[in-house]
Amino acid sequence: MGYAFFKFVVPKKHFLKGRRRGADHSVISALKIHSLAETNGSEDNETESYCLSDAGLAAVAAGFSKLEKLSLIWCSNVTHVGLRSIAEKCIFLKSLDLQGCYVGDQGLAAVGEFSKQLEDLNLRFCEGLTDAGFIKLVDGSGKTLKSISLAACAKVTDTSLEAVGSHCRSLESLSLDSECIHDKGVLAVAQGCPQLKVLKLQCVNVTDGALQGVGTCCLSLELLALYSFQIFTDKSLCAIGKGCKRLKSLTLNDCTFLSDKGLEAVAVGCTGLTHLEVNGCHNIGTYGLESIARSCTHLSELALLYCQRIGNFALSEIGKGCKFLQALHLVDCASIGDEAICSIARGCCNLKRLHIRRCYEVGNKGIIAVGENCKFLTDLSLRFCDRVGDEALVAIGEGCSLHHLNVSGCHQIGDAGIIAIARGCPELSYLDVSVLQDLGDMAMVELGEGCPLLRDIVLSHCRQITDVGLSYIANRCTLLETSHMVYCPGITAAGVATMITSCTNIKKVLVEKWKVSPRTKRRAGSIISYLCVDL
Repeated sequence: MGYAFFKFVVPKKHFLKGRRRGADHSVISALKIHSLAETNGSEDNETESYCLSDAGLAAVAAGFSKLEKLSLIWCSNVTHVGLRSIAEKCIFLKSLDLQGCYVGDQGLAAVGEFSKQLEDLNLRFCEGLTDAGFIKLVDGSGKTLKSISLAACAKVTDTSLEAVGSHCRSLESLSLDSECIHDKGVLAVAQGCPQLKVLKLQCVNVTDGALQGVGTCCLSLELLALYSFQIFTDKSLCAIGKGCKRLKSLTLNDCTFLSDKGLEAVAVGCTGLTHLEVNGCHNIGTYGLESIARSCTHLSELALLYCQRIGNFALSEIGKGCKFLQALHLVDCASIGDEAICSIARGCCNLKRLHIRRCYEVGNKGIIAVGENCKFLTDLSLRFCDRVGDEALVAIGEGCSLHHLNVSGCHQIGDAGIIAIARGCPELSYLDVSVLQDLGDMAMVELGEGCPLLRDIVLSHCRQITDVGLSYIANRCTLLETSHMVYCPGITAAGVATMITSCTNIKKVLVEKWKVSPRTKRRAGSIISYLCVDL
C-alpha cells in the first residue's frame, strides 16, 4: 500500500517548549512528508492508503509558518496549488525537496516569487517542468541558491543552465542527470558560478569542452562525479588536474575513453585528493593508480569496481603511499589477490572498512594479514570470495572488533569461523551469513551468547540451521530488528513463531508464507514491514 509518513525534526531549543500545552508548533523548522510503497505480503492486509493533497499541504503551510526545510519526495498528488500555499506562507523556507512531484512550471514560479531565502532545491524526476518555470524560479530565488539537483526533466535544457549561470552566483553544488544538457549549459554554469564546489554529471551529450571549462573556471571545485560518459577523453581530466587544485573527491563511473594518462594528471595536480572511485573504466589500469599512490598521500577512501586492468602492484603502492586509508572497496577485480591485500593491511593500519566482492584471488592469507594489522577495522564484507575460509575469520575475531560482517557466499566458511567472530566481536550489530551451506546451530548458539547487540541477521539459504539454533538468536539477541531466513529447510513454523514472539524489537522478518501459522500471522500483524514470500 502507498502511504505518507510524517517525520518532524525539531531544534533542541524548541523541544521542551513544543511539549507544553498550547505550544506554538510554528517553530518547527523541518518537515519530511514522503510517499512510500510498502507491502507486507498478506492478502488480508487492511492498511489504509494515505495520499497528501494540496489541502493537506495548505494545512502544513498554515500551521508551520517558520518552516525552513520541507521534503515532499514522491508526493505525486501535490500540485502547483499546494506548493504555492507553502511558498506564500513559509517565507523562511531554505530547503525544498520536490523529487517525484508534479508541480509544473506554475509551482516553480510560485517558489521563485515568494521564497527569497531558498538555498537547496531538488527537482529530480519532476515531470512536466520546462525552461519557462525553471527560469522564473532562478530569477526570483537565484541569489540565495546554493544547491540544485535535476534529473529526468526532459524539457529543462541548456537555456535553464544559462539562467543559473546568470542568477546563481552563490551556487556551490550542481547535480545533473539529463540527455538534454550539452556543453553550452555546463559552460554557462562554470563561467557564472565561481563558488561551485560540487559537480555531479550524468549527461551523455557533454564533451571535453565542458569539462575543460570547469577546469578553467571552477577553481574551488572539491567534488567531481562523472557517470556514463562515452564521448570525452583524458583532455577533460588533464584540465581538471591543471585547474582544480582543491579537488578532494573524484568519481569516474563507466567513462569508456579515460585512461591512465587522465588519472595521472589528476594525481599530479590534485594532491589533496581523499576519495577516489573508479567504476567500469576499462582503460584505467595499474599505472594510473600508482600515480595516485605516489601523489595523493592523504587518500582515505578508495573504490575499484570492475577494474580488470588494475593488479596487485597498484594496491601494493597504495599500501606504501596512502597511510591514512580508512576504506577500501573492491568489486570484480580479477587481477587483485592476497599480495595486494597483505600490502594494504601492513601499510594502512587505520583501515576501518574493507568491502571485497567476487575477487576470486583473495583468500585466507590476505584476510589473516588484515586481522593481524588492522586493529581499527569495524566493517568487513567478503561477499562470494570463494577462497576465504574459517582460518581468516579466526584471525579477524582475534584482531578486530567488528560491528558489521558480511560473508555471504563464502562457501569455505563454517561454524569455526563464525564462532570465532562471536567470541571476539561482542559489538557486532549486523551479520550476513547467507548461502553458507556448512553453517549450523553451533554458530548460532555462540552468536546468541557472544553478540547481544545484534540487530540484523541474514540466514537465507543456510541449509544446516534449524529451529534450535534460531531459538538462541531469538532469546539472547534482544535488540534484533530484522531477520532474513528464506530457503532454510531446517527452520519450521515453530522457529518463525519463536522469532516473532521472543524478539520484542523485531520489525521485519523474511520467510516463506507457508511457514507462518495463522496464530503467528496475528501476532505479527502490528509489524508493518513483515514480509512473506512463496517458495
